[in-house]
Amino acid sequence: MRQLMVSNMLLLVEIVTLSSLLFGFVLGKECTNVPTQLSSHSFRYELLSSNNETWKQEMFSHYHLTPTDDSAWSNLLPRKILKEEDELSWSMMYRKMKNSGGFGDTDGGFLKEVSLHDVRLDPESKHGEAQQTNLEYLLILDVDSLVWSFRKTAGLESPGKAYGGWEDPTIELRGHFVGHYMSASAQMWASTHNDSLKEKMSGVVSALSACQDKMGTGYLSAFPSELFDRFEDIKPVWAPYYTIHKVMAGLLDQYIFAGNAQALKMLTRMVDYFYNRVQNVITKYTIERHWRSLNEETGGMNDVLYKLYAVTGDSKHLLLAHLFDKPCFLGLLAIKADDISGFHANTHIPVVIGSQMRYEITGDSLYKEIGTFFMDVVNSSHSYATGGTSVSEFWSDPKRLANTLQTENEESCTTYNMLKVSRHLFRWTKEMAYADFYERALTNGVLSIQRGREPGVMIYMLPQGPGKSKAVSFHGWGTKFNSFWCCYGTGIESFSKLGDSIYFEEEGNVPGLYIIQYISSSINWKSGKIFINQKVEPAVSWDPRLQVTLTVSSKEEGSSLTSALHLRIPIWTYPDGAKAVLNGQDMSLPSPGNFLSVSRNWSPGDKIILELPISLRTEAIKDDRPEHASTQAILYGPYLLAGLTSGDWDIKRDSSASLSDWITPIPASYNSHLITLSQKSGNSTLALTNSNHSITMENFPISGTNASVRVTFRLILKESTSSEFADPKDFLGKSVVLEPFDFPGMVVVHGGKDESLEVSNSDSGKDSVFRLVAGIDGKTGTASLESKSQEGCFVNYKSSSSIKLSCNSESSDAEFKQTASFVLGNGISQYHPISFVAKGAKRNFILAPLFSLRDESYTLYFNIQS
Repeated sequence: MRQLMVSNMLLLVEIVTLSSLLFGFVLGKECTNVPTQLSSHSFRYELLSSNNETWKQEMFSHYHLTPTDDSAWSNLLPRKILKEEDELSWSMMYRKMKNSGGFGDTDGGFLKEVSLHDVRLDPESKHGEAQQTNLEYLLILDVDSLVWSFRKTAGLESPGKAYGGWEDPTIELRGHFVGHYMSASAQMWASTHNDSLKEKMSGVVSALSACQDKMGTGYLSAFPSELFDRFEDIKPVWAPYYTIHKVMAGLLDQYIFAGNAQALKMLTRMVDYFYNRVQNVITKYTIERHWRSLNEETGGMNDVLYKLYAVTGDSKHLLLAHLFDKPCFLGLLAIKADDISGFHANTHIPVVIGSQMRYEITGDSLYKEIGTFFMDVVNSSHSYATGGTSVSEFWSDPKRLANTLQTENEESCTTYNMLKVSRHLFRWTKEMAYADFYERALTNGVLSIQRGREPGVMIYMLPQGPGKSKAVSFHGWGTKFNSFWCCYGTGIESFSKLGDSIYFEEEGNVPGLYIIQYISSSINWKSGKIFINQKVEPAVSWDPRLQVTLTVSSKEEGSSLTSALHLRIPIWTYPDGAKAVLNGQDMSLPSPGNFLSVSRNWSPGDKIILELPISLRTEAIKDDRPEHASTQAILYGPYLLAGLTSGDWDIKRDSSASLSDWITPIPASYNSHLITLSQKSGNSTLALTNSNHSITMENFPISGTNASVRVTFRLILKESTSSEFADPKDFLGKSVVLEPFDFPGMVVVHGGKDESLEVSNSDSGKDSVFRLVAGIDGKTGTASLESKSQEGCFVNYKSSSSIKLSCNSESSDAEFKQTASFVLGNGISQYHPISFVAKGAKRNFILAPLFSLRDESYTLYFNIQS
């Protein structure tokens, strides 16, 4: 009976397709979401949360989805892929694919994914810390709160309290984060085998199973099925299939990564339900009506269904996956039309990922071409130096990105999904460009969205404009229990699977392991029968090289297998100074952009040391207008450098000068020269601050903020000495100048007695030299700044007045001694090990990796002119 239903549905699809071709009723070849504002998750949430009914009615009165049909898809296909030249050939090919389950033309040469169960991150690495931060967040979340709306919809008792934000019981997208949670927790458990997490994620699956059983139809959602009625009637509704995809994907991941058979059974029941819904729509109306409905975002429905088919082999799952391929969008890519401008980026990237799975499942090479072309288009015309894409959630005009730099750039979801696109392509081709992209986007686009080690604090957008901040945008930083944006869902997944694209394996007589990301980790390589530890020395600016050590720590007893390690030589390195050593013996290295391959019968203790020189480089923004050629980002190997600035972005360089002439590394010792000077004032603590080049006292800040940058100064010794300075107290008794942390090359100056202090150039003609002495208040831990030129005059702060140089002839004046003494502390802000000073046109800039910043204002693109 089930097979008969599948056959009837296939026949209906084919009849409609064939009729379209024969009688030419092409209702539309465009593929849009109009008005575009409604496609934005941010806008939709704001609209639906509003009490302004007039605004809602006005917006939804324009709700329209451009009709599309299968003939649009077929007519867009290039003739070169058709088996025959007549107009019916695509219909024949499509029918053959559906009836046979694919052409089977894949060569079986794809690289295999290495299981997350077999990879462990070094907990002390940047990636290990990010993973641990995410694990802590997953463990904080409460099962009852996560499933609250699911239980409510099913008519079950709902103990506890529902979460807020996009998971609020009044929000139509509720339940999407729970799907992400199931995926993230399954991947995190595979990555850590944390028992507490396994108990929690199993609790979520069990609770959802009870909800599905109560409803009895196979339906499982946090909202009633009425939302799908509106979807099928082409009425305003907020992307119900988007949310259902997340739940389905979460259940499938619980089965794949955690072995939960209950989750797979729940998923197949859900698919049965939605298969019948889609069949009813096509039977009652036409397949064109179904295609038309896909203009409302459906997430990666095709992707999860193709993956499910790979597990079950059920042709019904394959057919339903085909029906969620979005013809009007994939058709554009099939004819290689660079026409993605104006599309909502994260609606359509998952559709492409699904088409990539279609290639892997069916072997239809068209979908390989689609994925390859799409990646080329995005990477060449629509991506930033971070590797990210989109502005205000949409793709802008190709190679016109200079006008898009603002706060609402690079939706985090798009980076998460573009990594999937590149991952597929690398597995198919082993092409270095895809591995390089993955490294760039992971390092700069993913690692940058957490706020340090604060669990559950992430961002939606990654600003790209001059003087922007992660903390100051439409969304800013999210909260643990009241955000749950789409980017929170993809965020917890990203940080749960950081180990999934470091290693790939190749089958054959000589098994191969491709090491494409240099991340401190270990792998139990079962096919190669060895255990490998990868140790990456953290990169620093003053020693421009990346050192990687691979050590075989054990092997399967009795194994005499020969296997190969393939080490990526990134495109960002260079041959001069590159070095590879195997057990003390030098090896020849290929040029950048290739793999160093080493085959042997490995033994415990075998060691490869790889040293890759890192260079600075500039990269112009993707904008082909001559007037924007000077808009450039600065990178150090794979690391995108951000300049600490509230908006200045001008750099003027000698055209003949090398980058090292105007970008210089900050030595490791400089962190011990950073200070913050503070005083108690009533119940508050104030700190000496550079406020718009005037020296004032402001409230003592927390780290990672603009305020913490402004209260940090570097002590520069004015007299020669061979002594090492490991602590600011080592400077006591010495003559120093104070350099503001974010204005390298400028100094604190005074104009004499009773004159205010300010920040200026050292050649301003004002005095900048002070003696740092033990606090004249006689207290332990304090220090005073005495003018070198006016002995007995000290930097002084009196309430409600600016910082001045004051003198007091009566040394017994207790008030003066108190106001001229400051607690000498280490600088609140610190130089990241990858930090540089860049010479600007009017000022110099501190450069640091984007992922190291929290709330600080920064600039990613500079106006660099010769």
